[in-house]
Amino acid sequence: MGRAVSLPCGKDLVLRPLRLKDARAFFALTEANRERLRRWLPWVDDVLTIDHTKAFIALAKEQAKRRQGLHCGIWWRGEPVGVAGFNTFDRLNRLGNIGYWISEHAEGHGLVTRAVKALMQYGFELEQLHRIEIRVAVRNRRSRAIPERLGFRHEGTLRGVENLYGRFLDHAVYGLLVDEWGS
Repeated sequence: MGRAVSLPCGKDLVLRPLRLKDARAFFALTEANRERLRRWLPWVDDVLTIDHTKAFIALAKEQAKRRQGLHCGIWWRGEPVGVAGFNTFDRLNRLGNIGYWISEHAEGHGLVTRAVKALMQYGFELEQLHRIEIRVAVRNRRSRAIPERLGFRHEGTLRGVENLYGRFLDHAVYGLLVDEWGS
């Protein structure tokens, strides 16, 4: 968050920009959820040591400093449970692309929905975005439920857009414009 602020998402949930001192906790979270995450996320096999997590956090901090993206840890009841944020900002077109993942033990509590809602508010109000997009694998029903629940419009399908360990996945594209958003 170019401004390095935390986003509250209710009394027990907060989004906080990733910090290097959190690398051990987020690497452990990746390790504990590796097989589950690998089903939908192409970066999992590239995160084999804590140094890989540190490198990602350093890149995320640089991206935030340049206002090109924003990656936050999801903290529930004081513990890290996942990551959510803007993978990219397209400043010219005032567009942000949201991505997220959560640990298995934290699923089913509405945490990602709350986190994405906070990101939407941040994006539309503070970053002055015109459009927010979420792209998710067509067959990933749990992830697709997030934008559907939050009023995003399913705008179409990108065929064969993601190489996931040798098989190409289709993505459902969801979009929401600022004037469709009901803060």
